Amino acid sequence: MWRNSLFILLLCLLMDCNSEKHIDIQGHRGCRGLMPENTLPAFERAIELGVHTLELDIAITKDNEVVVSHEPFMSRTICFDPEGNAIPEEMDMKYNLYEMTHEEIKQFDCGSKFHETYPNQKKLKTYKPLLSEVFELAKSKNPKVKFNIEIKSKPMYYGFYTPQPEEYVKIVLYEVKAHDVFDLVNLQSFDLTILEEIKKQAPKMPVALLVDEDETIEGKLEKLSYKPEIISPYFKLLSAEKVKHYQSKEFLVIPWTINETSDMKKLIQWQVDGIITDYPDKLIKMSY
Repeated sequence: MWRNSLFILLLCLLMDCNSEKHIDIQGHRGCRGLMPENTLPAFERAIELGVHTLELDIAITKDNEVVVSHEPFMSRTICFDPEGNAIPEEMDMKYNLYEMTHEEIKQFDCGSKFHETYPNQKKLKTYKPLLSEVFELAKSKNPKVKFNIEIKSKPMYYGFYTPQPEEYVKIVLYEVKAHDVFDLVNLQSFDLTILEEIKKQAPKMPVALLVDEDETIEGKLEKLSYKPEIISPYFKLLSAEKVKHYQSKEFLVIPWTINETSDMKKLIQWQVDGIITDYPDKLIKMSY
């Protein structure tokens, strides 16, 4: 009888006895709906919830360290200044991370300010961590968790908010390799110049092409000189037919940022390969 059981087990492994497709559950900026975005508490909570992948954004400091931040400056929407005061509108985008050391960056509280879009987000005093801190946290909590890292970049930022693309990508790849997580990482960007540079410097690095809501998937694919492993569009750019079409061309389809359960259900039915969400707790409940 054990031989029959073993045969059935092997058959299931080969043919996938599960009728449900595995969805890569990605915690957007950790779990922005629950905890302050792109912070160690957010990543720790996401890992505790059971995400498969941590989605996060990076910028570069004055001394070429990789810091986790959606903007290459201190956003007045989420941060207080070192004295605990709100950042005035006239100082918006003035605290340039590329002109600051991480010690200076850590003086800003980016976790206590109320966020109107995420009223249930837990508030606590915290800071923008280094990417190395996120890697070490993940190793201690779940060494199998993966990382979807967005290189925040625009041509107008080159040399002011960020290094030039070649140096920018070089710094990020060095950090990934130094922490021995290359096989757990994919890099993503809206910036085609950055995406070209990634494949030039690291041909084996999986790349996600980010597509904004005012762009088209096909139009952006045509501008890239190679075929990326992942297409990551604004979710409303997709349909069941488009998902099937791109998957038939051997792309993984992982849209952003899906927060309503009705949209999650629809995308699961369309059999996308992954979902990026501010509320991984909702998606996890639906997936198990």
